[in-house]
Amino acid sequence: MKKLLISRRRFLAGAAVMSAAPLIIPASALGRDGRPAPSERINVGMIGYGTMGHDNIGNFLYDERCQLVAVCDVVTEGKYYGYKAERTGGHIPGMNRVNGFYAEKTGKPDYKGCRTFVDFREMIEKGDVDAVVISVPDHWHCLMGIHAARKGKHIYGQKPLSLCIGQGRALCNAVKAAGVTFQTGSQRRSEDYNRMACEFVRNGRLGPLDRIEVGIPGGYSTWGKTPDLLTTEPLPKPPPHMVDFDLWLGPAKARPFIPALHYPLIWRWNFDYSGGYITDWGAHFLDIVQWALGKDASGPVRVDIVSGEVPPPESIYNTAKAFAFELVYAEGTRVVVSNTCRSGITFIGKNGKQIFTGLGKLETEPAELVREKIRDDEIKLFRNAVHERNFIDCIYSGKTPLTDCEIGHRSITLAHLANIAYRLGRKTLKWDPVAERIPDDPEANALQHVPLRAPWVL
Repeated sequence: MKKLLISRRRFLAGAAVMSAAPLIIPASALGRDGRPAPSERINVGMIGYGTMGHDNIGNFLYDERCQLVAVCDVVTEGKYYGYKAERTGGHIPGMNRVNGFYAEKTGKPDYKGCRTFVDFREMIEKGDVDAVVISVPDHWHCLMGIHAARKGKHIYGQKPLSLCIGQGRALCNAVKAAGVTFQTGSQRRSEDYNRMACEFVRNGRLGPLDRIEVGIPGGYSTWGKTPDLLTTEPLPKPPPHMVDFDLWLGPAKARPFIPALHYPLIWRWNFDYSGGYITDWGAHFLDIVQWALGKDASGPVRVDIVSGEVPPPESIYNTAKAFAFELVYAEGTRVVVSNTCRSGITFIGKNGKQIFTGLGKLETEPAELVREKIRDDEIKLFRNAVHERNFIDCIYSGKTPLTDCEIGHRSITLAHLANIAYRLGRKTLKWDPVAERIPDDPEANALQHVPLRAPWVL
């Protein structure tokens, strides 16, 4: 941890007592139980500054308990990030944003305290970081997280937590063994509407549940990319801004740079890198389902495919484009997931009462249900505002974050099970949430794991 050499009040007032290149004290001065003392700032390093990196970095910059000291990305400066291809990403824009922020905050125009890296391992070894934020394509989430945990770094890991069930379990084990703080970036749990909906369900306001309907987008979005950027013909070599495409691929199989696959976000439609919308939005909405049902350490016992299929595995885009499936819990609760359901989550009671929660919206049927108060003697879920701040809170306190590694793993397992069923053409898959096994189906169990390209290992 970096010792505060000035009072927090003077720092926030922008007193000019820091040099342009601030003294970086090794991240070793810890309080009791290996936790930082309140007087110590947490050095944070960003791994990935693209679409989600843009969003995550702000809440760390504005948290006065943090100091952003490093940005790592295999891209120097590249276009087409963001959901309308409107953002620029890479380690240079990330560094410039950090240095510009602190330059304004400290009144030092020549502030240069943020370093850049291409290789995440070098940043973790040499960047003097206490915590890392992992905002990279999904196929890297667990390997980077495991490496950081084994080096004793606290981790804010973007959702979906994992590329496959086996990697998720390996990450949970590594985090537990290291004793570090891990927050899954499923920030929907920090939204009041979702918490309120879960409290209503948990406290029986709907009576026994008939079913839960989850609406997830379908199709293959190109996120604002123009047709000329969507060629499936491999380039002779990666674009100049991609300084280490082999490291971008990492554990995934070797292949040339294909614009229609490897530009920002559109990698999501290939199982080498992600699981399509089922894992993308499933990481959000299925996480809220698990929270409402009190199943954070468990899951369903069966997945039933209603409709949909995946393209041949050799296709550029091979994730499910249209889908409908049901998750069935041991108590009989059914969760219907489809790209044709209303986007969001609808909890439906057998008595006809309903609660819908979506993006910034809470609706009830009957309408007056929303005005009911949760009593002090009822279940009250943790209320949080800023997901990243909860992560920093827990680094200091040693408490469990709102969406710790195990929660992130259990929630995304639901999406992975559906994808396994689709990839094998199964109509039904049974699941043992205690053993985390698909009973009597070796072929399906094999898809809990993804082959890793040498030299990468878990």
